[in-house]
Amino acid sequence: MKSRILLVDDEPNVLSALKRQLRGVYDVETEEDPTMALLSLNNKKPFAAVVSDYRMPKMNGIEFLREVRKRSPETTRIMLTGYADLDNAIRAVNDGHVFRFLTKPCENEVLLENLKEAVSQYDLVTGKRILLEKTLKGSVELLGEITSLIKPESGARINRVRRYVRYLAKKKGVKDFWRYDIATMLSQLGTLILPPGTLDVLLEGKKLNPEQLQMFEMHPVIAKSLVAKLPRLEAIAEMIAYQLKGFDGSGTPRDAVKGEKIPLGGRILKVALDYDLHLQNVENPKKAFDKLEKVAEVYDPELLYYLEGMLGVEARYIIKEVGLKHLYSGMILYEDVTSKQGAMLLRKSLELDKDKIDRIHMFDEKIGIKLPLLVLVSE
Repeated sequence: MKSRILLVDDEPNVLSALKRQLRGVYDVETEEDPTMALLSLNNKKPFAAVVSDYRMPKMNGIEFLREVRKRSPETTRIMLTGYADLDNAIRAVNDGHVFRFLTKPCENEVLLENLKEAVSQYDLVTGKRILLEKTLKGSVELLGEITSLIKPESGARINRVRRYVRYLAKKKGVKDFWRYDIATMLSQLGTLILPPGTLDVLLEGKKLNPEQLQMFEMHPVIAKSLVAKLPRLEAIAEMIAYQLKGFDGSGTPRDAVKGEKIPLGGRILKVALDYDLHLQNVENPKKAFDKLEKVAEVYDPELLYYLEGMLGVEARYIIKEVGLKHLYSGMILYEDVTSKQGAMLLRKSLELDKDKIDRIHMFDEKIGIKLPLLVLVSE
């Protein structure tokens, strides 16, 4: 597949000549108006490189490339101009962060060689990002799987709470949504240190003894120390550390942080995890929420308001029996998915997506599963 190149110059003849030079080597698009060129950056398929003139109407090349960097930071930027001087070259490098500064007329071999290096730079940057993302995703999934295998009750809790966290983060309008999802997936990592049965005591609505309570309060700090070692997860580690912290400053960690100074992810986890805990005890959404309201001072009031709204949405779900052919993303498992021999394959409260549906089909082909499945479906 040919790399995409964007050429921007207010002289049509120059654009035509450049396009002829690059024809057959790259997928070339041209634009005479720099403001229109910026709009083309919103295309789902990014440009590997942008080549821009300096003197253009509405904005000069340095201003244009500065905007390109904001909108498509991985795209390599090249300045090609007939008005070359040292000041412009310095400004282009410093302000537009250009990769190359070329002068007109530019020999075909020189232009092709510089574009080849520009595309290589783009491939290097994007390849490194993709590698990091895959490594990060794999690390998170591995830690989540380990948690579920060693502490199945913790894994089930993560699956239930994820929906609440997604909803609350969306209502808060967060832009880095992925951080909150990962924070939820890794929030129970520290529970691996808990003695067997500790979480069961909580889920049954009973009180922990002093020793159990001390260990339970340690689990967010332990998870934080592990997660902080992964690249780009420092902020997520802070969210996890504050999942037991009350809005009024109560709870752990026992520091002076309270109110909106608590990381938003920590505040969201606090209300979501506590609501889930009460729901497991009373098995009634309204009664579970009432328990939160009785100690409302320990929760972010705005998040409580949003959670109450979510319960109204949840009330519009109905239980439905479905076969494999009728599964679709967004359904929520109302009961565990089990094999015909009774082995648990997927836990209830899990929201289905394409990967999980494919996994259910695979289980059915390999070992057979009990049908029909009970799911929650929005009315």
